[in-house]
Amino acid sequence: MQSVNEQQSDGMRSLPPHSALQDAGFTFSLACVLPVVLSFFVVIIGGGIAGDGYENSQWYRYVCFLVPQCCFCLAAFFFFKKTKTGIKPVCLTRCKWYYFAVAVVLQFGLFSLSGLNTFFVDWLAGLGYDAEKYTVKLPDLSGGWIVLAILVIAVLPAIFEETLFRGILLKTMKDSGWGTAGIVLISGALFSLFHQNPVQTLYQFFCGACFALIAVRSGSMLPTVLSHFLNNAVVLILSACGLDSFGGVAFYVVSGICLAGALTFLVFFDGRGKDRGKLFGIKRFLLFAAIGMVVCAVQWITVLVSGFSG
Repeated sequence: MQSVNEQQSDGMRSLPPHSALQDAGFTFSLACVLPVVLSFFVVIIGGGIAGDGYENSQWYRYVCFLVPQCCFCLAAFFFFKKTKTGIKPVCLTRCKWYYFAVAVVLQFGLFSLSGLNTFFVDWLAGLGYDAEKYTVKLPDLSGGWIVLAILVIAVLPAIFEETLFRGILLKTMKDSGWGTAGIVLISGALFSLFHQNPVQTLYQFFCGACFALIAVRSGSMLPTVLSHFLNNAVVLILSACGLDSFGGVAFYVVSGICLAGALTFLVFFDGRGKDRGKLFGIKRFLLFAAIGMVVCAVQWITVLVSGFSG
């Protein structure tokens, strides 16, 4: 048998114990369950104090965006406390500067998928689905309110959602020897499932998968924080300007070319992170993530069915 030093000299890395995947899976479940519980109390308290129509108030719309971020903080606190893992190696790992440029190009390219997502929404509408029923209601974006909205809806999610999905979950998967393809696909699926929005399922899957890919290649979640922020901030700015789309055909063509270029670089020309490892311990991870997955799936199905019921 080889000694530890001999293994290290062969380039072998010591994999984390299976409990790391267990803790990561449970952290995902915690991040999915806590918003449901806290939202229930918000509705009860809001209805009791503010009365009818509270759901259209400014404070309630901001609370709806803040509740998930608070839950991410609590879930992340559990993980770091339970595993005794430092925040810096998970969230603040440095990377080459050009990955931030790639992240910007990639995010601009992802906007092209919003056009394709429109066709998916129109297809659902043709089947009788009412997409407007579950459209996210934004707070007031006029004047100085846009600054607060960007902080709550763009900055905080970019930090806290990335900490969970491309920090805690992705790093644990990668350190456990999972291959790049498995990490990208599972990360995209969990990210999409968490948002529980049928009309955005495909777009959020591709966003989650692309974010995971650049995080694996760069070895850092920081470029994806930038991408996530840009995605949310641009949508808010467009809404503040009274626009509901990014532009015409030319915009989507250029955006699609940027997406193809960024993915081509990351998949075929970037030499980092091309690990073809197996999904070691995936059953343990899925077992502890199952509660969160079921909660999200039930809500996803509920939203879909309610949209068809009129």
